[in-house]
Amino acid sequence: MRPVRLSAVTAVAGAVVLTAVTGCTEKSDASSSDNLIAVTATDSTCEVSKTEFPAGHVEISVENKGSKVTEIYLLFPDDRIVTERENIGPGTKQTVTAEVKAGDYRIACKPGMKGDGIRQDVKATGGTVAKRDPRLDEAVAAYRAYAQAQADQTLPKVKIFTDAVKAGDLEAAKKAYAPSRIGWERTEPVAESFGDIDPKVDVRADGLEDGQEFTGWHRLEKALWQDKKITAEDKTLADQLVTDLTDWQKRVGKADITPTSMANGAKELLDEVATGKVTGEEERYSHTDLVDFKANIEGAQESYTLLKPVAGENDAALTKELDKQFAALNTLLDKYRADKTSYEFTSYDKVADADRKELSDAVNALAEPLSKLAAAVVK
Repeated sequence: MRPVRLSAVTAVAGAVVLTAVTGCTEKSDASSSDNLIAVTATDSTCEVSKTEFPAGHVEISVENKGSKVTEIYLLFPDDRIVTERENIGPGTKQTVTAEVKAGDYRIACKPGMKGDGIRQDVKATGGTVAKRDPRLDEAVAAYRAYAQAQADQTLPKVKIFTDAVKAGDLEAAKKAYAPSRIGWERTEPVAESFGDIDPKVDVRADGLEDGQEFTGWHRLEKALWQDKKITAEDKTLADQLVTDLTDWQKRVGKADITPTSMANGAKELLDEVATGKVTGEEERYSHTDLVDFKANIEGAQESYTLLKPVAGENDAALTKELDKQFAALNTLLDKYRADKTSYEFTSYDKVADADRKELSDAVNALAEPLSKLAAAVVK
C-alpha cells in the first residue's frame, strides 16, 4: 500500500517545479543519453539525473550507494506500477527497461524494501511511444489472452475451495487449496497491472502494511493448517476471495500490459520465487510451495516464449541461454513429482536444505539472463 500521493509535475516559467520530498533531489550531471535516467540510491536519498525525458523506451540505471537492499519503481500518478526492480544490494547496479507514453510519472527508491519509498516526480514528453515491431503487439495480445484464460479457469477451482471452507470441510478445503492458486500464480508476471488485487488475495501475514486487513488465500491457509478449524469469519473471507478474484477476472482485458512489462515481470517473479518460495515462506502452513513454484515458472516461460521471436533476432545468445536455463529448472522440478502432468508435488517441508539450495541456484541461473530480456526486446 502506498498511502501518500504527490502532486503532478507542473511547468512554471519554463522550469519544472516539484513537490518537495525529503532526501529526493535532482542531480546536475544529467545523462548524455536522452532515454537513460541514472538513479543514485542511498538509505536516505533518491537522486535522479533528469526529471523530463522523451516518451518511448526508457532505461533506468540504478546504483545503490546505501547500506540497505533497495528497490526502484516507476509509477503512474495513481501509484500503479509501470515497472520495478527489487533486491538491489548495497554497492550494486541494476538497469530496468520500460515503455512509457507521454505523461506524469514518479520514480521511487525504497531502501530496506519497506514503506512508500523516497519519491521524485518526473515527466515523459512527446507524442506516443515509439513504433514497435508488430510481433510485440501480437505477443501482448497473446499474453492477455493467456492471462484471461487463467482467470477464467481459476474461478471454478476457487469455488470448489471456498465451498469446502463454507461447508466447514477441513480436509476438502485443504485438498482444493493448491489447485485453486495455479492460474493466479501463472499470471504473476503481470500481477501489478491488476491494481490492488494482489494485496487482497495473495498477501502473507508478514507482508501486511499498517492498517491492512489479512485476507485472501494465505489467511485461509493459516486457518486450515495452523489453526485447524474453520470459523464464521473464515467463511466470510472465503466469499470475499471469490469477489476479489471475480474482480481480477474482469480487469485482465483492461490491464496495461506491454512487452517490457511482460519481460520485467517475469524477472521480478523469479526474484520472488528466490526470496519467498524457495525459502518456504510463501506457503508456510500448507507447504505447497512447489505447486506455486511450477506455476510461476510456467507463467514466466509463457511470457518469454511469446517475446522470443523478436528477442532472438536481437540477441540469439541470450535466448539460447534462456532456453537452456528454463529447461534445466523444469527438469529439476520434475524430481519432486511422480507424474509430470500432475501438480501433486512433494510437500516442501520434506525438501532438504541441500535440495532447496539446488533449486535456489537454478532459479538464480535463470533470473540473471532473464534480467536482460526487456532490453533485447526493444533493441
